[in-house]
Amino acid sequence: MNEISTSRDAPFILVPPRRTAIPMVVASPHSGRSYPPDFLARTRLDLPALRRSEDFHLDELLADAPDLGASLLCATFPRIYCDANRAATELDPGMFTEPLPPGCDSTSPRVRAGLGVIPRISAAGAPLYRTRLPFADAAERIRHFWMPYHAALAALIQAQVAAHGACLLVDCHSMPGIAGPDAPDFVLGDGWGTSCAPVVSAAAEAALRAQGFATSRNKPYAGGYVTRHYGQPARHRHALQVEISRPLYMDENRLVPHEGFTAIRAAMTDLLRTLAGVAQDLARSADTTS
Repeated sequence: MNEISTSRDAPFILVPPRRTAIPMVVASPHSGRSYPPDFLARTRLDLPALRRSEDFHLDELLADAPDLGASLLCATFPRIYCDANRAATELDPGMFTEPLPPGCDSTSPRVRAGLGVIPRISAAGAPLYRTRLPFADAAERIRHFWMPYHAALAALIQAQVAAHGACLLVDCHSMPGIAGPDAPDFVLGDGWGTSCAPVVSAAAEAALRAQGFATSRNKPYAGGYVTRHYGQPARHRHALQVEISRPLYMDENRLVPHEGFTAIRAAMTDLLRTLAGVAQDLARSADTTS
């Protein structure tokens, strides 16, 4: 996934464990960079402006996850085209030529901000489209991209629960640099303590701080649809969102990795190694309580 694509690629890349599988899934729903030609023809923005909505190079930062025994799932489609971290029903009625079908959530904070499952604006707040879209366009994106990605993610989690009794999902993202003396390098989102056991967030925070990074919990990112939907600790399904500050590993203006990339990849591998141990402990605990 190193190159930009303007073709209609498969909706995700799945890298299975390269050693004995552990009850952990690592995912990157926003690092996709396959831009369909019909989308590029419809948008007001050029490719560099569109790309600023990507979670740049997250799939590469996470590339060691299978060596730890985790499955690695990465979307290939860009979030600005279809956002896998939104509910499929989060749709903006003002974007389409026809009324939305029943059951759509047109009033969520994300939709009101222009960032539903089919975004209306870019990360910089610029309108994406010259005209309204046919609703069939949104339905096709959800059917071809969103649904297969989530079917794969749900199947991975269920397989680990069936095999081990529990599963930890580590849902990874990147965030723009935040200014200020107390700005975090990493933000850990657990839905304010609802999406995973406390030990998961605590272990992640301790591992990052031991490496000298500044961390924050749930501010400003508490977790999106993926964390809220799949994080069900009472059912031994735990989900933690990890946001990485982009200036740690890339030039935000030129959209390329810089000399810090290798160190941040190593830091992510160390974090995932810690969480792998936590996932195995959670599975052992689930086995004793089942």
